Amino acid sequence: MRLRTRSFLDRFHHPAQVIATGFGAAMLLGTLLLSLPIATTSGTSAGWLAALFTATSAVCVTGLVVVDTESHWSVFGEVVIAALIQVGGLGIMTLATLFTVLVAGRLGLRARIFAQAETKALSMSDVRRVVRNVVMFSLLCEAVVAVVLTIRFLTGYGEPFGRAVYLGAFHAVSAFNNAGFALWPDSLMRFVTDPWICLPIAAAVIVGGLGFPVVFELARSWRHPSRWTVLTRITVGVTLVLLVVGTLVFMTTEWRNPATLGRLDDPGKLLAAFFTGVMPRTAGFNSLDIAQLYPTSLLATDALMFIGGGSAGTAGGIKVTTFGLMAFIIWAEMRGESRVNVGHRRLAESAQRQVVSITMISVALVMVSTYILLALTAHSLDQVLFEVVSAFGTVGLSAGITADATPAGHLLLVLLMFVGRIGPLTLGSALALKERARHYELPEERVIVG
Repeated sequence: MRLRTRSFLDRFHHPAQVIATGFGAAMLLGTLLLSLPIATTSGTSAGWLAALFTATSAVCVTGLVVVDTESHWSVFGEVVIAALIQVGGLGIMTLATLFTVLVAGRLGLRARIFAQAETKALSMSDVRRVVRNVVMFSLLCEAVVAVVLTIRFLTGYGEPFGRAVYLGAFHAVSAFNNAGFALWPDSLMRFVTDPWICLPIAAAVIVGGLGFPVVFELARSWRHPSRWTVLTRITVGVTLVLLVVGTLVFMTTEWRNPATLGRLDDPGKLLAAFFTGVMPRTAGFNSLDIAQLYPTSLLATDALMFIGGGSAGTAGGIKVTTFGLMAFIIWAEMRGESRVNVGHRRLAESAQRQVVSITMISVALVMVSTYILLALTAHSLDQVLFEVVSAFGTVGLSAGITADATPAGHLLLVLLMFVGRIGPLTLGSALALKERARHYELPEERVIVG
């Protein structure tokens, strides 16, 4: 048996293969649990497609649903969803590494390599410390948000203590992990003007979406921005710009929309615009009716969802670092520079290829998926594109057409959520049998471009 186990493990030559397999296994386990009759309020099986879609959405911390979370799933089903969100947010390999540390007290070389690939640790010697800090920081943030929400549900809405704790804990986990699952049919629309609900959830989304390496570096040297790494500078800078731009876009376009901001007073408009600008960082909560947004707002949300949050965090999308580095690459090319410089550092050519590859693969995947889903549904282009980008970016915001999609459309969204969570480049690496090194160079030839 031991030889068979080792033979099975030896089949995985690349960390990306283990990460993809781990997320796939978690999705399968979640599907089986949510298929049990005990997981639904009706006491009957939800069906394999609804269970698969919900499990994938939870593990991939997306938030898209085909059935109402609160009315369809029992307490057991909701706890399973919360557990899947936690597993997906922390990362399969992060949890596996934690268990290895607790049980064995030490890490083997292969376990360190796999954990490094998932947590984006800077060196393999840091893996154990990084994983411990990731888990402790995540649980601490979720606990703080859960306490604030629990107090608000108790004092502001008269919820019983047990129910208030349950609501606070569930939404804290969902928010920090950028999942966007809510236990109300209208998500958080009933709390659109309540800062004690919206602001803690928005803060959890932002912190979880920054990425753990950035958070830890800010904790160490937040007073000395000059010492920040390129990763932290780009992540913080682009994040702040996107938050401001997103808020301003929704304020200007939706200010007089009677179906969204127009019905609120001025403080309520500011809070709702800010909350709506934060959520496309890949958290699927909404305090406004997404289906009532103007097409210009939908397009702006598409762009924000596609970019997503920070690397090595709970957010999805192509990541703000990819977006920021792409801007530096374009700027260097426009200036005719042979090297891409970011601050006082030169960007490695391998990183440039990775940025371009991730961006182009993601654009192609969104375009092809939009074409296919358009052929499978009768909805408009802006609605379908919104749903596709939301699934790929593991956002969870919906224009209201997910539940109406055909089974083939649901399977397409499942695939998009899976690919969006583990990353197009990671998936491509996982599917490759082995890495091939070229031992010769071909003659160079100039090609007309543009």
